[in-house]
Amino acid sequence: MIRSCAAFGIVLFFAACSASSDTASGKPGVDAKLSTGAAPAREISYIKATSGPVRPFSPAVRANGFLILSGQIGTDSAGVVVTGGIVPETRQAMENIKHVLEQNGSSMDQVVKCTVFMADMKEWSTMNEVYVTFFNEARRPARSAMGATGLALNARVEIECLAAEK
Repeated sequence: MIRSCAAFGIVLFFAACSASSDTASGKPGVDAKLSTGAAPAREISYIKATSGPVRPFSPAVRANGFLILSGQIGTDSAGVVVTGGIVPETRQAMENIKHVLEQNGSSMDQVVKCTVFMADMKEWSTMNEVYVTFFNEARRPARSAMGATGLALNARVEIECLAAEK
């Protein structure tokens, strides 16, 4: 249910992003008028994993000027969750996100939205202490956080992001 809600949110986001670029500057913006015509053709490319174990999903998808990252948990290059709890898992998940972004010509500065899934919401403040170190204080992305009844590989945290392309 949580995954389908997050996916639905991304679909809504892209529906809004497909709005016409009819602003005074000709650039898309908050005041862009919604298009009532047929949707423009979408360029979608599925990005292959460059390291680690093969998983049944793309680490990211490039679509409409955005990189949509799959959720990352704190796994090392062998695909094993790092030990030590929420702090090292959050740090590794964020390093994994940074790696996927950089491998695809983007960066943490381009992240506009993150969703954090946690096995125990009581660990939110501890996770947050690590999470905030990966972003410029003046330009932090929008974020949602929610508890989950279980995460892949019994991870404590999973983080997915949406980044604008440079």
